[in-house]
Amino acid sequence: MSVASVAAARADTTDRRPLVARLGAVVVSGWWLAPALVLAGFGGALVARRHGLWYDELYTAQVTPLPVRQLGRAVLRGEGTIPYLRDAPPSYNAPYYLVAHLWLAGTGLGADEVGLRLLSLAASVGGVAAATRGVARLAGRRVALVFGLVVAANPLVVEYAAEARGYGLALLGAGLLALAFARWLDGRPAAAALVGLAAAGTGLSHWFGLLVVAGVAVAALVIRRRKGVGLVAVLAVASLPTVALVVVAVANGVGGSGAEWIADVGVAVPRLLLRSWSGGSGWLLWLTVGLVGVGVVGGRGPARAVGACWFGVPVAVVTLAELVRPVYVDRYLLPALLGLALLVAVGTGALRPRGLAAAAAVAVVLASAGAAVGAGRLGPKEDVRAAVDAVARSHRPGEPVVAAARWDALGLDHYARNGRPELVADLVLPPALVPEGAPTVWVVRREEGGVTGDPDKLASLDRELAGRGLRLVEERRFAGRYAATLAQRWAEPEGGGSGSP
Repeated sequence: MSVASVAAARADTTDRRPLVARLGAVVVSGWWLAPALVLAGFGGALVARRHGLWYDELYTAQVTPLPVRQLGRAVLRGEGTIPYLRDAPPSYNAPYYLVAHLWLAGTGLGADEVGLRLLSLAASVGGVAAATRGVARLAGRRVALVFGLVVAANPLVVEYAAEARGYGLALLGAGLLALAFARWLDGRPAAAALVGLAAAGTGLSHWFGLLVVAGVAVAALVIRRRKGVGLVAVLAVASLPTVALVVVAVANGVGGSGAEWIADVGVAVPRLLLRSWSGGSGWLLWLTVGLVGVGVVGGRGPARAVGACWFGVPVAVVTLAELVRPVYVDRYLLPALLGLALLVAVGTGALRPRGLAAAAAVAVVLASAGAAVGAGRLGPKEDVRAAVDAVARSHRPGEPVVAAARWDALGLDHYARNGRPELVADLVLPPALVPEGAPTVWVVRREEGGVTGDPDKLASLDRELAGRGLRLVEERRFAGRYAATLAQRWAEPEGGGSGSP
């Protein structure tokens, strides 16, 4: 073939459409990224607000920078890595801490409000994109787009997609599991290996993710019956690493460590989870319930069974477990909510005529977005950072700065060492005792069990300070959604010490 002929052939294959048309085609082909971009917008706005870290996130910030070898040794031995939290080892969440460690090392970001939360957000965005592609294989683009937007704009998802914990990684694992499972249902046997890898990642990201893996196993049997037995075996093998992690924690005697605060809710799990899902929006709550009902009754194809098993199995297991001991925490079931969103989307697709279906889809997405916007305006869960800053502005060298309890020590320790180094030399963290003879003592504490004038109601630290002749002369309160933080100045009655915090 001559050079002229080759040139002519290339010219014939050149896309001669206008640039606008070509860009439009690219946008249309990338429709499945729209929900991910919505979540990136909502979550990015939360990260940009830089709210102070709360207790769970502070634990992440303290553990994540540790050498990998030290982290592994702590998990195997069941030992805490923080001096005042020796009975709280990084057991169940160790895989997340490892990924976060590698993320910080690779990006150069700090273990702070931005670096740690960006990891969660990036993982969540990827999970929503993958899940949207998976639902498209199960039920088509329209249902998948509604599904993705309902997830991406949900207030509970948005809140924990941008939190420095393992929930974002769990969403990523669940999204990849949805995509791999959809490929397997398409008749691609090789996808079973991908299902297993995604299931293993989901469980290791947060061990409650195994409940979703169980839901997928049930869905495989419901939809493919005997042909699903092989995939169930794959899922069982994929669950072994997470089961081993739990066994190690139990064997070390820390199986229930840190779970004492979980309330007993009994059989109210479904109602409470729906309330968290709706973020206080009555419109979103009733639209969700109504559309789920339509999806269960009128839905067609495998999407209905997948959604029902994905959501129903974890909720049923947790509800039954509540009859034995308290285990329910709404955010632990975050991956299971993909199943709820799928049922909502299937419900919109089952409505007739098509105009009603479109109206319902728009209504539920707008209700979700409205609830997410409202939740995004809320303040920090705890504001230890502001309390530490207030103390630092008035503190003088030699004045002890005391954490009233180990809960308070985590925040005081982190924010003093990462922003207020002038306080470090005077920190008093449990179990250290307050130095004798100090005329002024600063205390950072949670508001619970606050100070009163009745000696019988004073906490042990308060009694100790009062016994030294000190009195609470100044106090500032920093509000939080979970707990308020107090910055206190104790001084001699004559007014010894510096100004108010």
